[in-house]
Amino acid sequence: MFNQLTTLERSGTQFILGSITLAAVTLASLYVHSPFAATAFAYLVVILLFALMGSFIASLALSILSVATLAYVFTPPTFSPRIDDPQDLLVVVAFLTASIVGTHLIGKIRHKWEFARETAAKLRHSAADLHTREKLWRAIFEHNPAMYFMVDEAGTVLNVNTFGATQLGYTPVELIGLSVLQVFPKNDHELVSKCIGSCFTDIGQARTWDIQKIRKDGSVLWVRENAKAMLWAEDKPIVLIACEDITEQKRTGLALQRSEAHLAQAQELSHTGSFGWNAAGEVFWSKENFRLFGYDPDVKPTPQHVLDRTHPEDKASVQETLDRASRGEDFEHEYRLLMPDGSIKHIHALARATRTASGDVEFVGAAIDITAAKQTERQLRRSEAYLADAQQLSRTGTWAWDCHRRCFAYRSVEVSRLFGFDPEEPVTLEAIRSRIHPDDLPLQQEVQRRAIEQKSGNFEYDFRICLPDGAIRHIHAIAHAVLGSDGSTVELIGTHIDITEQHAARERLESTLAALRESEQRFRDYAETASDWLWETGPDHRLTLSEHTSATGLLATGAIGLPRWEIACDVEEEPEKWRQHRARLNAHLPFRDLIYRTISATGTAIYFRTSGKPFFDESGNFRGYRGVATDITAKIRADQAEQELRKAQADLAHVTRVTTLGELTASIAHEVNQPLAAIISNADACLGWIGRETPDVAGARRSVEWIIEDAMRASEVIRRVRTLAKKGDIERVALDINEVVNEAIALVTRELVNHQVTLRTELAPTLPAILGDRVQLQQVIINLVMNGIEAMQAVDDRTRELVVQSSKDNNGRVQLSVSDCGGGIAEDDRVRILDPFFTTKSTGLGMGLSICRSIIEAHGGRLSIVRKQEPGATFRFALPVAP
Repeated sequence: MFNQLTTLERSGTQFILGSITLAAVTLASLYVHSPFAATAFAYLVVILLFALMGSFIASLALSILSVATLAYVFTPPTFSPRIDDPQDLLVVVAFLTASIVGTHLIGKIRHKWEFARETAAKLRHSAADLHTREKLWRAIFEHNPAMYFMVDEAGTVLNVNTFGATQLGYTPVELIGLSVLQVFPKNDHELVSKCIGSCFTDIGQARTWDIQKIRKDGSVLWVRENAKAMLWAEDKPIVLIACEDITEQKRTGLALQRSEAHLAQAQELSHTGSFGWNAAGEVFWSKENFRLFGYDPDVKPTPQHVLDRTHPEDKASVQETLDRASRGEDFEHEYRLLMPDGSIKHIHALARATRTASGDVEFVGAAIDITAAKQTERQLRRSEAYLADAQQLSRTGTWAWDCHRRCFAYRSVEVSRLFGFDPEEPVTLEAIRSRIHPDDLPLQQEVQRRAIEQKSGNFEYDFRICLPDGAIRHIHAIAHAVLGSDGSTVELIGTHIDITEQHAARERLESTLAALRESEQRFRDYAETASDWLWETGPDHRLTLSEHTSATGLLATGAIGLPRWEIACDVEEEPEKWRQHRARLNAHLPFRDLIYRTISATGTAIYFRTSGKPFFDESGNFRGYRGVATDITAKIRADQAEQELRKAQADLAHVTRVTTLGELTASIAHEVNQPLAAIISNADACLGWIGRETPDVAGARRSVEWIIEDAMRASEVIRRVRTLAKKGDIERVALDINEVVNEAIALVTRELVNHQVTLRTELAPTLPAILGDRVQLQQVIINLVMNGIEAMQAVDDRTRELVVQSSKDNNGRVQLSVSDCGGGIAEDDRVRILDPFFTTKSTGLGMGLSICRSIIEAHGGRLSIVRKQEPGATFRFALPVAP
């Protein structure tokens, strides 16, 4: 309404002013006698000018007033509204039309100009408002205590607030234009790119993630990033990222998680679950407790759950413990769990009663899975049984003699067996001495006396045991002195090894070798006197001619007229061979190297190798066969003898191995007793850790781990002994010579210590594999090492050092040498030192080095003695590389 009144007022003012102006123009035109057209033009100008003032109605009224004035004053007849001249009427109509159209157009132009002016004013106002808001937003962006980043699709930083840049140790200028990935760890770049990319995929959708950022100085801070993509200038998308510093929150959370994880892991590693039990009957279990009892963590535990898992045989004791606990008494007991899968767990539970502020009794305790400890205890007992079995298998008894009390401080079961006594019955010293051969008793007493007086080194002697049934046992004894704090001998510790079989084997070997030499000479005579002989058969394949048949032991009269398969005595044993032979004869084809066996006139088996060719008459008719035969009995029997010799050598090698094991029994017993003693010590320590008022679970676990390691050490020693004691066929496999050396040295380590010998190994790395039998090669190395130890017993003026070296020789073979610094080998003995039964030791058999040479040669190698300038001797062997 107000706007309408304002418009009418402005239109009235415009009309009044316009009317005054038109009156002035009229008076002026009348005064100057202006023509009609000029006056009309002047009126039109006035109307158009006043049209610019903005009122179309006032301009229209002025146009009508002008037409009336023109018609009344300036067109004839004058001062009359009538127009007589058509031309004037046309001018008046044109004037009215022009004024109305012009007024309308000027009104539209003025309206547009006013609209444009208003629009410009609004734009100026909006620009000012935008500038104000921009200043406000920039102030908020720059000084807000949060980190803001503006990133484009390429990951380039478009803008960053001062606070954010300062938090990272940069200025905004340093970060703008760089990749946003620069402030993130490299391993998080892919994650950051993926998160920013997801924002561009869904513009307008806010996303949040936690991540680490790297400051300029390399330190790390955790932030929670809230990001949203939006369209920016020219509709280009950008991502605005607001970052909240959550470093302390993360550290606190991680510390809490780590603490909880460490507690859970400690319980899991120690197999210990914790529990609580209050007067209201509520039971609280740790995660490990649920795992121990095999329940889902979502189950609400009760005492009944414990009873449900308890082994039927232990339920009564567990129920009694629970009843005692309900009366407020502390408890500690062991029981078994019968799990759903049928397995058995051993649990050690203990709890202490405490009183809360309200006076109620509450239990806090722990349940420890001691199944592994129980298994270790069983393994320990099993190891002790293995040791007893090893002594029984190797027929080796161990003993300790108390020099002050003059009685046995310890005697293994096997010692009683060796002397023919029942291990379960007590045996007196006089009864034992009564079983020793009278001729050997003074020697034994003398050796013991020397051992007590000399106080160092090993003492070895052999004696015989006379059993009640008249049988004789040969015993090899090894002993050494144990000194007390005052330097006197307090004990003798030693072993008795039954070498009866070795003694008998040596006698059998000597007789076998004598028989073999005789047999070899007999076969050599046969070979030297034998020669090929000719034969001929007829068309029916019966023998018609046999030259020098008597020389082979086959009677000529008995062979003539018989086919070959009737002379042979292996037709039924090898029917296929004879079927093929007769088929070739029937086809009249030549044959070569047919070997068959027959019986000589003396009744012994002889072997022939024969070849034949068919012959025909002039008409081409088959006439028979002609050929040559050779007596190969000597060769066949030599091969059989060689096989028997190899078997005898293998038996002798086994006997030597067992003998060596007997010599090493003290070392083996020490190697086993050492981990067993450690096991006992660690078991006592474990009981001490667990028996504390607050059990030291970590200490108990360490003790159990050491028990397991020592048990495995003892088991490994027993495994090596059983491997060397085993008798079986040669097994050729690819071997690393360095591994074989280390395994062999492990069995003689104690001998090295007892004889004060320093072992130095120089084993070349990355040697090619060889093809051989592990046990036989270990036997060779042990023999060479033991020979070196014995060769240095008399050395007092220099360090007793034994050197074992492995390398490749010039021919690409794997080479191993054992060097000592003893007295060396005399030139006269160097040629025969590898021969059987040759020895430089007073108690030696002379078979050790001979067996070593046989084993190495059977492996395609060669054992030799190396000449050297310094004292001592070096034995070296080289073996071909495995194909």
